[in-house]
Amino acid sequence: MAGSQTYSFLEAKQKIEAYCAYQERCDFEVRQKLFSWNLNLEDVDALISDLITHNFLNEERFAEAYVSGKFRIKRWGRVKIRQQLKLKKISAYSINKGMAVIEDDEYIKTAKELIESKSRLIKSKNQWDKINKLKRYLSSKGYETELVHELISFD
Repeated sequence: MAGSQTYSFLEAKQKIEAYCAYQERCDFEVRQKLFSWNLNLEDVDALISDLITHNFLNEERFAEAYVSGKFRIKRWGRVKIRQQLKLKKISAYSINKGMAVIEDDEYIKTAKELIESKSRLIKSKNQWDKINKLKRYLSSKGYETELVHELISFD
């Protein structure tokens, strides 16, 4: 791996604590970082355990922060957020706890705002084409198909 370095256990402990203190991280990201520093499995496990003990690493807190950020900043839907959390190997319990951060009213309001802003930008010859483009757009942002059909009318 380009730019990978080797650190002693104590150097790695200091660096990984700073890495976790900078922003919320998940176990998967931290493991990847530690392995990129050429640490062995025992040292990685010991460091992860230490980070959890000292509250540098908390899966539930990470899930809540991740969901909040991706929804409020990137305006992702629940499907995409859940999928990305699964890719980071977050437990179902933590994913559900994190998803609770999104309130239904705010979720629907955000979807409607995305529809409004995108519909102004779509250049289309007919209504059907415009509707299909909107549906594809919202689906790519991770909004549920049923919700998208419900919000986008054929008027």
